[in-house]
Amino acid sequence: MSDEFPSVAEVLAQEPSVLVLDARGAVLTCTPTALRLFEGSIDKIRGVEISAFFDDPSAWAELVAGALGGIMLSARADLHTVRGAPFSAVAAVSVLAEGAEGRFLVRLIRAESPGSGPQAVRRPVPTAEQVLAKDPRALERLELLHDAATRIGGSLDVTRNAEQLLDVLIPAFADLGAVDLTEGVLLGEEPMSFPPGTPMQRIAVAAASGCWPRESHPVGETFRIGHEEAEHLRKGTPGVLPDLHLARAALKDDAERAALMLPPDATSLMVLPLLVRGGVLGAVGLWRTGTRAPFDPADVTLADEIGTRVSLSLDNARRYNLERRTAEALQRGLLPRPVVEVGAAKTFGAHLPARAVTGIGGSWYDVIALSSSRVGFVVGNAGGQGMNATAAMGRLRAAVQTLTDLDLSPDEVLSHLNDLVVRFAEDEEQRDVVPAGSVHGATCLYAVYDPITGHCVLASAGHPGPVLVSRGGAEADMVPVRPGLPLGEGAEPFEASELQLSPGDVLSFYTGAPARDPFHTRALTVVREGTAGGVEGGRPVTEIGGRILEKLLQEPLDDDLALLVTQVRRLPEDATAAWELAADPSIVAGVRRQVADRLTSWGLEHLVFTTELIVSELVTNAIRYGGAPVGLRLIRDQRLICEVSDPSQTQPHLRRARWTDEGGRGLFLVAQLTHRWGSRYTGAGKTIWTEQLLEEVP
Repeated sequence: MSDEFPSVAEVLAQEPSVLVLDARGAVLTCTPTALRLFEGSIDKIRGVEISAFFDDPSAWAELVAGALGGIMLSARADLHTVRGAPFSAVAAVSVLAEGAEGRFLVRLIRAESPGSGPQAVRRPVPTAEQVLAKDPRALERLELLHDAATRIGGSLDVTRNAEQLLDVLIPAFADLGAVDLTEGVLLGEEPMSFPPGTPMQRIAVAAASGCWPRESHPVGETFRIGHEEAEHLRKGTPGVLPDLHLARAALKDDAERAALMLPPDATSLMVLPLLVRGGVLGAVGLWRTGTRAPFDPADVTLADEIGTRVSLSLDNARRYNLERRTAEALQRGLLPRPVVEVGAAKTFGAHLPARAVTGIGGSWYDVIALSSSRVGFVVGNAGGQGMNATAAMGRLRAAVQTLTDLDLSPDEVLSHLNDLVVRFAEDEEQRDVVPAGSVHGATCLYAVYDPITGHCVLASAGHPGPVLVSRGGAEADMVPVRPGLPLGEGAEPFEASELQLSPGDVLSFYTGAPARDPFHTRALTVVREGTAGGVEGGRPVTEIGGRILEKLLQEPLDDDLALLVTQVRRLPEDATAAWELAADPSIVAGVRRQVADRLTSWGLEHLVFTTELIVSELVTNAIRYGGAPVGLRLIRDQRLICEVSDPSQTQPHLRRARWTDEGGRGLFLVAQLTHRWGSRYTGAGKTIWTEQLLEEVP
């Protein structure tokens, strides 16, 4: 042993890095200086045996052997940080408690130069019992630090973090405790400067007696603090009033400040500011009552250590809440309103986030009004979670809406959507982007329902079919669909499935995974039973959907889920009128009269003139350019719909005619007279359709 090594007293006199170890030598907790010394976070150090940081583990074994023998060993040894960077330190080890639940206290001081191997100076030191006799609360404080390190910060819920803090401190450290945070922090905002009058809300309280004083602010109450208190919180140092007698006399006429600072029976007060990056999150109020010793400087040091950890935990929870709120707001903005009612159906839709940390996923649903009173139902799931998954879902939903505006069949829509996803994936690959949420591999189910015929066509890209319950029936059947591959995973064509529905039938679409997934197996069971029970009980679709949601939420969701429950309708027979016309221009005048008579019988006399012009133009063009047979159909729904069909597959193009042109103004006139118009291909040619609002727009 060389005399160049410092004595135990010299080790203790310097600024040490302190670690508390369990009986195995694994780190339980440590001071911030130790974290800086090892260049790591507490999560990377906790649970790791300290010998793993010694280049020569036998040096640590020698230190432990001496400590167990009642001798503190001071030794210089070579160690390395969490990242592997080497350093030398002088170490001293003592025993705090013995046995299976034993504790070691390690003090490390960084040495200026590397050591020449593990050497030690053996000197007798006081035993643990002697140390505790001199300061009986030393072990209590260390245990409190250990509890704070292990019990606080395991949640990303702001309120839960505050409750965990009070669980540690009450009654071990104080008799009463309250956590107050600024309203901005509770909303996820960045902690900012803290001017006087900043609103604060009490989010957690605890009392050793189990009963919080009625005279003090309860949980949920909002209050404002004055200039003096705000200035103290901005400074960031714990404040102590060891004796509250003078404070009671000074605040006897200030009921608001007294309610904040002076609970009945309280004898000593400590205010612990919660700061992060120079901004104020809030404060922790701690009180001791009765004959308990007032707070002292050692208590302030201990509380400051705990407060630093709590501030970081609360800030992590705040940032998570902000991201989650942002993702939820984005998802709500991208999804349709929950209840949609059109002539073809009434629907109820909802998105349920998962219980996981990144519970916002890429599940979505949509209800799209199509031409000729038809309606499209969409449900799908983009991969990933969080903001990226929400963004991927938004891209898919926008693409589906654009494609459905082309009036394509469901299988054609999915084919075009698949091509689009392939291009998205190629772009991501070229940019070397691997997002947390991607359209590649997403699933989608698209169904189109016609309320005039009751015909429904479905196509699926890797998505399960909906649950169908017929009106008056109690059996819930899975609609048989032939799902193709998920989007972007193949070039095979998608197959369409056909279904004939009756008025009152209920379809429940949901996002799901393969049947082997236990979560989605449970979700499917709930959807089937809820739909069948609702239809059998004659409940409206909103109530059916609400009951399914209530049942799904009885257990935490392992994955986010989208639900769309729809009850289909049929338009009355007298709500449509159809004619098959010969390719003869002379019949146009008679057609106009028939249209006028039908609109009059519907009570739509105010639309006769414009509809006659529309029919005259479209029928004339169909006869001139399309040939026989020409079909004309009027549909009275939430809007007046006019359809003209012909066997030609040449699509019309709207253009602005020049003054010298003899024609070309027909479609331009139609566009001016209608709310919207369009065309679609059919098996026998094409159909041009227009929509007019039933109510006159002022």
